[in-house]
Amino acid sequence: MTKLYQKLLNPDLSIDEMNEGVAEAKKVLSGKDRAAVLRDIFSFIDLTSLNTTDSATAIRRFAEKAASFSLIYNDIHNVAALCVFPNFVITARQGLGKCGVKLAAVSGGFPTSQTFLEVKMYETEMTVKNGAEEIDIVIPVGTFLENDYEAVINELKTLKMVAGQATLKVILETGLLKDPKNIYRAAVMAMESGADFVKTSTGKSQVSATPEAAWVMCRAVLDYWNETGIMVGFKAAGGIATPDEAIVYYNIVKEILGEKWLCPEYFRIGASRLANSILSELYPGKPAFF
Repeated sequence: MTKLYQKLLNPDLSIDEMNEGVAEAKKVLSGKDRAAVLRDIFSFIDLTSLNTTDSATAIRRFAEKAASFSLIYNDIHNVAALCVFPNFVITARQGLGKCGVKLAAVSGGFPTSQTFLEVKMYETEMTVKNGAEEIDIVIPVGTFLENDYEAVINELKTLKMVAGQATLKVILETGLLKDPKNIYRAAVMAMESGADFVKTSTGKSQVSATPEAAWVMCRAVLDYWNETGIMVGFKAAGGIATPDEAIVYYNIVKEILGEKWLCPEYFRIGASRLANSILSELYPGKPAFF
């Protein structure tokens, strides 16, 4: 058993340290520092449309809007990625063209992960084949909570293999994992299985992203990097709608992982409303763009 796996089974987490770190991250930024951070955060956004009412027409319009962003706002970097359901990948790819925004899609029985592994594999394979550069999947939460860690790792490794060169983001659904040690364990399992990012939530459960879960996950990412030398990204998603909320997650990443993680390659925020909220603050008076 490796030192890392020993840590996984009995993580050394201080609740007091977590609470202190979260409290520090919630300190309000203002002035030029705030504007600079918000510009950075905007470029970390996975702009998301995962609605029951989505249609090919709506997603095409959504993607074309993202592709045209830099024509209107030429002094701020565009969002990192567009995230859609698998059946809209071809449509979204057509709308994005060659604008440079990555195309992400959920897969693997999102948002519950409750289907046959063969279905998850085929869906992931089709989604990548159709043009998705990034894949967001959910761990089998029920299997994890029954402590069948081997089954969780085997499934994630299988989907990583099927995803091929696509960036794999593994969603822990932290609101359902009950305690910080479980969140930590799930994060390490995902990284051990080949995850390129660990992600908080689907946004479809009663409890989505929380600063506490983010703090624990970033600690796991740091420990994994210290143990293996492998940098894994962190993605906060679910209910993050305001600049103040986004800044908290930015501060957690900066404090625990450092400046080298503050780039789209290693830090993302999944959101549907956040982009317009940031633009409204940075460019007051302009109408909503997305």
